[in-house]
Amino acid sequence: MNTTGVPVPFECVYAIEVSDCTRVESALHIAFGPSRINPNREFFKIDTEQAIAVLKLLDGHEVTPQVNAQLNSTVSQVEKDSAQKMKKRPNLNFTEMGIPIGAKLVFKDEQTSVEVVEDRKISLNGTLMSLTAATREIMKLDYSIQPSPHWTYQGKSLRNYYEETYGTDEVA
Repeated sequence: MNTTGVPVPFECVYAIEVSDCTRVESALHIAFGPSRINPNREFFKIDTEQAIAVLKLLDGHEVTPQVNAQLNSTVSQVEKDSAQKMKKRPNLNFTEMGIPIGAKLVFKDEQTSVEVVEDRKISLNGTLMSLTAATREIMKLDYSIQPSPHWTYQGKSLRNYYEETYGTDEVA
């Protein structure tokens, strides 16, 4: 996937090996079809955790470490640097997004909340951490995800605050 047909190398966050790739590809196209960016291309705008959740339901063997080892051995540092420049989006900064220190953020379960204690840190049960780390802990995940869709401030999604502050020019 690192050819002239793509602008920068892909980052692999989760990979599985399956016995019937045609069947799995067909199922993924059905599942994610409404999220296709261009009807003539095989790219979809979906949340990482959505893709991982579906892949975990399939009959496959996880091969993420092996895929990443192969990518790291075949991708030059110049290509890696180019990918970083392209995907670099600002980290959540609560003050920049208009969310004050001391604000209460509510998780999507509407039971769990955290307090904003610094521009980029929250307190979860008295422990200072990033919102990404808190989201991983609450969801019991072994990988990082974008936390903003899972939290609200004053009833409004943090994703909306983020997009209003930094724009929506995400690379999918």
